[in-house]
Amino acid sequence: MRERRARVEEHTRARILAIAAEQFAREGYAATSVRDIARSVGVTVGAIYAHFPSKGRLLVAVYEEGARRISRAVDAAVAGAGGPWEQLGAAATAHLEMLLANGGFARGIVRVLPEDVPEVARDLRRLRDGYEARFRRLIEALDLAPGVDRTLLRLMLLGALNATQVWFKRATGRADAAAIARQFVSTLRSGARTPGEGHGRR
Repeated sequence: MRERRARVEEHTRARILAIAAEQFAREGYAATSVRDIARSVGVTVGAIYAHFPSKGRLLVAVYEEGARRISRAVDAAVAGAGGPWEQLGAAATAHLEMLLANGGFARGIVRVLPEDVPEVARDLRRLRDGYEARFRRLIEALDLAPGVDRTLLRLMLLGALNATQVWFKRATGRADAAAIARQFVSTLRSGARTPGEGHGRR
């Protein structure tokens, strides 16, 4: 009986997280109330607070799950890639595919910024930084032209990838996520490559 109750509670918690992730990603944090989430899940507001002490802590849990999922996808993609630029391309592709797959967890990390929720900003920033450290390491491994700012390069790439979800569904005749990610990385490479690097390489 105790085990069955624990399974039910875990299932309820997972549903709360999934629906909260979708609503935070779609409506934003401020526009989504705990009551909205409870109504969508089919539980009371008290049931939400039984699992999460505050709306902010619920958001942190969504971030944690989102970071875990997107990190796992990126790590798997990079593990199967070749050189540094190929690894960056694989990471960018996995990142974008997660965002465009309509997964609320991944999109929630992009939609809700740490600065939007001051009471849990430190935890959110830690989770974002922990994920983005992968891209820092990948860009550090690149052989770049003198004077190229690696931080700006990372921010340009992630910014372009994250903004794609705004226009992707509205665009017609656009390539898939993998092709878009390859184009982004190829464009960055053409401007940041070391002098004399082969023009034909991808």
